[in-house]
Amino acid sequence: MKRVLFATGNESKAKRFKKGLLDNNIEIITVNDIQEEVNIEENGKSAIENALIKARAYSNVCNFPVFAMDDNLYIEGIPEDKQPGTYVRRVNGKRLSDDEMIDYYSNLANIYGKDGKLTCRWVYGIAVISDNKEATYTWSMEDFYIVNKPSEKIHPGYPLDSISINKKLNKYFTDITEEDIKDNTEDENDVIDFLCKNL
Repeated sequence: MKRVLFATGNESKAKRFKKGLLDNNIEIITVNDIQEEVNIEENGKSAIENALIKARAYSNVCNFPVFAMDDNLYIEGIPEDKQPGTYVRRVNGKRLSDDEMIDYYSNLANIYGKDGKLTCRWVYGIAVISDNKEATYTWSMEDFYIVNKPSEKIHPGYPLDSISINKKLNKYFTDITEEDIKDNTEDENDVIDFLCKNL
């Protein structure tokens, strides 16, 4: 089994790709599993740039393949200076906690949304460094709503799931079941294929 480092401390993110990679004989470990501490300034202008910054930093301190990801959030109908882009968790220079993120974004939906809803889209970037070669991939998911009324459930590390609603299912992301995922939501097999090919 090949072991690779996912350059994140967010175990919810690691879980996202864990099964798909295990099915291909690739085991993910995270920065929580290694001794090295790396200080990274994510100052890229896109998800790909930030993913490369993280992957390069961790590739310098470990001797096995590394991948990293980042995401940009685009929200329709809000002023340009409020557009999160790459700074989803950082607002006005401050890193927000999970609870602060729920408060901040649900308030945006309250102020700018139609009936308390804002249409949004995630754009993702992933970078792999293996055998001194770099590869990148970007993709986006279907539009969804951010709403002004949070769900009672929270996914640690993914706080926006509590105020995000899948348009097709009309369900909070926190309420989507495995069955829903199988039947209705987009898979990320293309991302798993990219990782398997380049790790």
